[in-house]
Amino acid sequence: MRIREHVDADWGQVWPILADVIAAGDTFAYDPAWSAGVAREVWVDRPPGRTSVAVDDDGVVLGSAKMGANRPGPGAHVATASFLVAADARGRGVGRALCEEALDWARRAGFAAMQFNAVVETNTVAVRLYRRLGFTVVGTVPETFAHPTLGRVGLHVMHRLL
Repeated sequence: MRIREHVDADWGQVWPILADVIAAGDTFAYDPAWSAGVAREVWVDRPPGRTSVAVDDDGVVLGSAKMGANRPGPGAHVATASFLVAADARGRGVGRALCEEALDWARRAGFAAMQFNAVVETNTVAVRLYRRLGFTVVGTVPETFAHPTLGRVGLHVMHRLL
């Protein structure tokens, strides 16, 4: 597996992964009615942010990440990121590799910390991974995510210094 910068030609492989994640409705607060064009505008960050893809030896996209400043102005020293992994690539270290690469990018870019603003508390795989990579839950906003089977669940704010 190799992680590289997202290029326009990758969208044809990234969109089905993102569409599946959005349709599942259990991890991202994205609107399932979004077109591919709207989703692309939301997912593909332009510099100074970054979007990356994890690809296998044949160039098949296994996952993607987007990263940039968490907030402008006085909050611009803190990075944020989001990750998605193709269903058939889960459990193979793709998410971990994307997150580690995002942390390295943030360090190189001079960010002081990374913060995730909305990690669904029932997304235990992601929460466990982020904790292993040094993030802590600094708070949970109760009943702020409408999970398709569990009803309203909380969103964690997770943070780590770089």
